[in-house]
Amino acid sequence: MSGDPADLSLLRDIAVPAPVAYWPPAPGWWILAAALTAVLLIGLAAALARYRRDAYRRQALAELDAIGPVTTPAAAQRLSAVLKRAALVAYPRQAVASLTGSAWLGFLDRTGGTDAFSRGAGRQLTAAALGAGAPADGTALARAARQWLARHRPAEGGEGC
Repeated sequence: MSGDPADLSLLRDIAVPAPVAYWPPAPGWWILAAALTAVLLIGLAAALARYRRDAYRRQALAELDAIGPVTTPAAAQRLSAVLKRAALVAYPRQAVASLTGSAWLGFLDRTGGTDAFSRGAGRQLTAAALGAGAPADGTALARAARQWLARHRPAEGGEGC
C-alpha cells in the first residue's frame, strides 16, 4: 500500500508560509513617508509665509470694517488712508508716497487690475480728499477698496515683502 500513488494517507498538509510582517516596512515605504513629510512641511512653511505676508491685508480689511459705511467725506478720507498704508507696505515707498489725485487712482487701477477707481466709484476719493460732499455711492467705493486689497499683487521691493 505504501507504493500506491492514489493513497490519500500519503499526502502531507500544504506548508503555509509565515504571515508577512507589517513592521518594519520595506525601504520604499520609508522613502515615501519621508517624501510626504517633506512635502507637507514645505506646504506648511509656504502657507505660514503667505499668512504672515498678507497680515497687512487682514489689518487693512479690519480697518475698513471699523470705518463702517462710507457716507461722509471723512469716512472716504479714512478709506483712502487705509489704501495708502496698504500700498506703502506692498510697494516701494518712492513709488507710492507722493501719489495723489488721478495719479493715485491710476496706481490703484493698475495694481488692482481694474478701472473702478479712475472710472468708477473710486473717483469719489479725489472729491473726498478736497472735503467735497458725501460720497454718492459709498457702498461701491468700499467694495472697490476691498477688491483692491484682495487682488493687488505686491511688488518685489515692497516694505512688507
